[in-house]
Parts: sequence; structure tokens; C-alpha cells
Amino acid sequence: MHKTVIATAIGAALILSACGEQKAQEPKTAAKVAAQQLASDASKIAAPADTKKDTKKVGNVLLEPSPLTFQAPQYDLITKADFMPAFKAGIKEHSEEIAAIANNPEAPTFANTIVAMEKTGAILDRTSRAFFQYSGLLADDEVQKIEEQAMPMLTEHSDNIYMDPKLFARVQAVYDAKDKLTDKVDQRLVQHYYDQFVRAGAKLNDQDKAKLRDLNGELSKLATEFSQNILKSFKDDTILVTDKAQLKGLSDDEIDGLAAAAKTAGKEGYLISLVNTTRQPLLMHLDNRELRQKIWETSANRAQSTNGPIVLKLAELRAEKAKLLGYDTWADYVLADQMAGKPAAVYSMLDNLAPKAVAKAEHEAADIQKEIKAEGGNFELKPWDWNYYAEKVRKAKYDLDEAQIKPYFEFNRVLNDGLFFAMNKLYGITFKPRTDLPVWQEDVKVWQVFDKDGSPLALFYLDPYARVGKNGGAWMDEIVTQNYLLDGKPVVYNALNIPKPAAGQPTLLTFDEVVTMFHEFGHAAHGIFSKVKYPSLAGTSTARDFVEFPSQFNEDWAINPEVLANYAKNYKTGEPIPADLLKKIRDAATFNQGFNTVEYLGAALLDMEWHSVKAGSKITDVNAFEKAALEKHGIYYAPIMPRYRSCYFSHAFSGGYSAGYYAYLWTEVFAADAFSYMKDHGGLTRENGDKFREDVLSKGNSQDLMQDYINFRGQQPTIDALLKRRGLVD
Repeated sequence: MHKTVIATAIGAALILSACGEQKAQEPKTAAKVAAQQLASDASKIAAPADTKKDTKKVGNVLLEPSPLTFQAPQYDLITKADFMPAFKAGIKEHSEEIAAIANNPEAPTFANTIVAMEKTGAILDRTSRAFFQYSGLLADDEVQKIEEQAMPMLTEHSDNIYMDPKLFARVQAVYDAKDKLTDKVDQRLVQHYYDQFVRAGAKLNDQDKAKLRDLNGELSKLATEFSQNILKSFKDDTILVTDKAQLKGLSDDEIDGLAAAAKTAGKEGYLISLVNTTRQPLLMHLDNRELRQKIWETSANRAQSTNGPIVLKLAELRAEKAKLLGYDTWADYVLADQMAGKPAAVYSMLDNLAPKAVAKAEHEAADIQKEIKAEGGNFELKPWDWNYYAEKVRKAKYDLDEAQIKPYFEFNRVLNDGLFFAMNKLYGITFKPRTDLPVWQEDVKVWQVFDKDGSPLALFYLDPYARVGKNGGAWMDEIVTQNYLLDGKPVVYNALNIPKPAAGQPTLLTFDEVVTMFHEFGHAAHGIFSKVKYPSLAGTSTARDFVEFPSQFNEDWAINPEVLANYAKNYKTGEPIPADLLKKIRDAATFNQGFNTVEYLGAALLDMEWHSVKAGSKITDVNAFEKAALEKHGIYYAPIMPRYRSCYFSHAFSGGYSAGYYAYLWTEVFAADAFSYMKDHGGLTRENGDKFREDVLSKGNSQDLMQDYINFRGQQPTIDALLKRRGLVD
């Protein structure tokens, strides 16, 4: 079975849809503000004019492999009307293929059972990838209705496969004889399938299987509702300002963007939309404290009436499912096949860091309170004050103003002379634009990636701008997964949420957005450099608490001196960024890390506590549960709320990261350790890049993940580099 066929049916999420949590300076996409209202119509797939004008719609293109390079989708020919027929056709085809394997009269073997399953589900795989890409990037009412129809079908189809006793008997037989296989990757694939079947209920009796089917159906329905409520919240939970004077502190461009957003929405004034995190970027510059409070409270309290009951029900049903499958809690169930292994390991890591983070945040708060007093303020620091006054403290400490920085980070220069330059120096790859290939929206760009020997390696798509109907945050996904079994070549994309400038204006990035670009391409590199035989083990199909390692590792190249010198140039004059300004950026790198870490840890611990609830427990108040959970771990600190509160915590309740949000910190340990090691061994060199590519990026999930790291580093990672990276130790 192609890896997304069943993964999508269970999770209904893009493989990295919840990405974007880089080194707890999140939101890296914070600056998108109301500009997400300015993008073009997201209700249809668009292709470039030079490729769309000559195309003709001939049947449902999802039913056959694409004739384009590396089977890149024919976005100019896909319509929303194609999805449901393709889902139905895909489920029918896949069911017949699976039935043929289950009913094979020959004795079960690795080839006729496990490998045979790897070869099934082509239509369903192609359709699922296209649709869930579409729902994450171009959602509208029609797409949401399709999702509501498709998810029950996909969930039922998944259950039909994993709970088929005849099929599992064959999997069990191959598993029992797996030690006779001579290839370690073959053994790992068998283990993968066996674990998937068992974790999906294959060993339950008929009565319990029926209960599990009901639970799966309800969980799928609730997760879909949660996700759709979030999209609705982005439209509904807005703040309309009618007096321009209230926007004092914002730049002219930001104010123009808010005015344009209001006009697009058919309103008079200035429309402020929320980003997906509790923290809102406008709070950094808005002088009006009353408006700051209104924005922050709207953000922190959003979706409570719609998603509050869903959070309670999801936690309850997940606990029931875990118990049915033999686990104490949902967290125990989830972590059983992750690197962490058990909740205790996660709690230990988070709790060990919490006191250091709170102490750092309290020190930062003292500096902010001094700044408030110095300005004549006679009030106690509140959450809506933090970023506004922290920015003033940063300016005072480092003489650093974001307005000074942005002219040196023009989007195309950062992309071509920064990211692509670094990837060439490190891995030898080159990028050639492919303007002939259709895309799903006019701002999307495509490149063909060529390997160090000049051979075609992959296709890379980039969807940079925020718009209505696009999920918040930043992420990567595989459109086609590399694998040798089916001759799959990597086709991957990155989605960002950069505010789109007015026509004719350059796209100037914050440094956080620069780092986001590097982060997401770290995921892309993981998919592009995969060299694995089987689809289920290829690319980014690793444990969640490993998959963020390559991306967080890639972040630090953004500030490498050689890379910075190549791309950090004034967009008007071409002059390189002044050395003193660059030094300020470096010196300020660990500024506000107490806030960032407390904010992150709060969300990670909330996620773990919701999913450590045992079956039968009754929780009736989301807000009371949150407060008690944070106090339990010593991370409740009034001026800093969790990065996500429960009712808009998509990672935990609809994005496939339940009991997994800790993974960003877990993998940052690997990333910081690996980058420190590489820095000590020459830094940005092909020798280092080739080693990292071979030992880590190429392996997918084809062997033990910790062993991958040891092969690269020579030992397991330590936390030392992480503490320095976050400025929590000197």
C-alpha cells in the first residue's frame, strides 16, 4: 500500500501539515497578519497562462498516472468535481487488490503479501494526496463538503483492511518468519506492517473490532469538525478598526494591508485577522494598549464555543480507543512507536527544561517591567504587553529594529542566493525553474532539482503567500514519494504564509520568515534525497519525533556567514548587510527565548496532559483543565500563555500530532547537536553535506533512526548544544 493511502484514511492530514514550530521562536509565519485576505481566489486551481490556455479537460485525470515529469499532477486539469468519483474508484480498486492478496491460495510470503500490498492503491494514493493538498491550500465550502463525505469512506476502508482476519493471518505468518529474510530493510518493512495492523486492532475480537470501528468513525468526524471550525474562525474571529489613529505604531504597508483586507471583506475600515498561534504579530508594534488587549483576547479565546466540546469528546474517545487496544492512555498508545517510547521520557524532558525556561522568562519580564515604568506606565505586565515592550527592550539592548533588517531579506534573493546557494554548497544540487508545469495557484513556482552529477533528481514546488482558504503556518508534503519499487521520483512542496505585498512591491521578509524558508526546505531535502526501496519506509515516513530533525538542522544555515554574505543584500542598492547590523542580529539570536520556550512548553505539556487522561475520566471545563495542567508542571506563568490553547490547537486535535507536539523539542536536541558537530568539522562543505545526506537524509525509515544519527555523529545527541542554542545557559 502506498504510504499515504492508509495514513491519509486514518489521519486525514498532510504528512507535515502541522509543521512550523522552529526552535520555539514560532510563529515563524507570525507576520502574515491580515494580508492573508489579499490573495487571489482560492476556490479553483489555477495554472500559468502559458500552460493553461492549450489544455483540454479529458475525463478524470486522477484515474490515470500523470504524463508530466515525475508524474507531477496535472493541476490545470483537476477539478473539485473529480475528487469524489476518484475516491470511490480508488477505494473500489484498492479493495479488490487487497482482497486478491487476502484470498491468494498460495502460502503467504514476503513477496505475495507484504510487497504485494506495497504495490496497491495507486488511484486512491494519487487522489488522497491531491485532495488533502487541495484542502490545505485551497479550501472553500465545496472542498469542506467533499472532506465531510470522503473521511467516513476512507476511515471505513482503512478499518476494512486492518481488521480483515484473512489478510492479517497472512501478515502474521510472514512476520513469524521474518528472521529468515536476509535483507534488513525487508525485515523492517514486515515489522512496519505487522505493527500497523496490530495497532489498528487486527488482534481484537469481533465485538471489540465493532467498537473500534465506531470509535474511529467518530474520531474522524470530530477531527474534521475541529479543523473546519478553525478555518471558520480565521474568517469570523477578526477585529475591525474604524479609527486609523488606533493603528499608530504600524507601518504604512501594514496599515494599507489592513485596509485592503477590510475592502476585500466588504467592510469599511481596517480588518485585523488572526494568525494560528496565541501570539499575534501586530502586538509587537501597536501603541494602543486597549486594542492590543482586544486582539490578544480574541486570539486566546477563539473557537471555545465550537471546539471546546470537541476537545473534551476527542480526549474521551481517544482514551477509550487506547484502552481497547491495551494501552493505559492515548499518549502511551501514540508513543509506543515513536523514538521517545513512553510518556515518562517526554515528561522528563519537558519538566527538566521548564524551570530553566521560567527563570529565563521571569528575568525577561523584569526587564520589560522596567521598560514599562521608564515610559511612565503604572500597570503590571500582561500577555498583550509582552511583545510590544520586549521589542523596545530589544532595541535598547541591541539597537536592533526589524525595519532595519527587512530591506536586506528580499524574497527572491533569500531563496536563490541564500537557500539554493547553501544547498548547492552543501549537497551539490542545482535548481532550474519549470514554468511549463501547471500549478495549483498563480503564485506557486516550480523547480526541477538536479543532482551533483547533473542528473534529474526531483521537482520542488513553493507556495509562498498567505491567502483565504490556506491553512496557517508552514509545512512540507510529498506529492510523489521516492521509492525504487515503483520507480517513484520525489515531487515535494513547501507551503509558507508570507504576506503578499501590493502589486509591484518587493516581498521583504522578517528574519523569522527567512528561517522558516530554510526550515521547510530541510523537510523537502529529506524527501528529495530519499534512497529507499519501499514507499512505506521512504522519504519523511519516519517517527514524528525524528521527522523535524532535518528541518530544524537546516535552519542554522540561514545565519551561516558565507550564506548570509551571499544573500543579505539591500534590495534597492545591492549593498551587503553592514557588519554591525549582522552582529546585532547574531547577538540578539537568543533574545526573548525564555518567553518562546515557556510558550512552547505550555503547549507541549497541554498536549501530553490531554492525552494522558485515562478512559472513564470526566472533564467538563477546558479552561480549568488547562490551568491545572500548567500549574502541575510549574509552567503556568500569567504573562505567557501556551502557544496554542486547546480550542485552536490543530496539532493536537486535528493535525496528526496528538501526544506528539513535544517532537519539535525532542528533534531540536538532535538538530543543535548535529549542527554543532558539523560546525566543528568544517561547516558548510560538500564533505559534511554528503555525509549528512548519506547517513540521515537518504535513509527514510529503512533502518533504526537512532542508528542513523549515530552513523553520522558517532554517538547519541546530548542536550548541551540545545541549551546554548536557546540561550538558557551561557
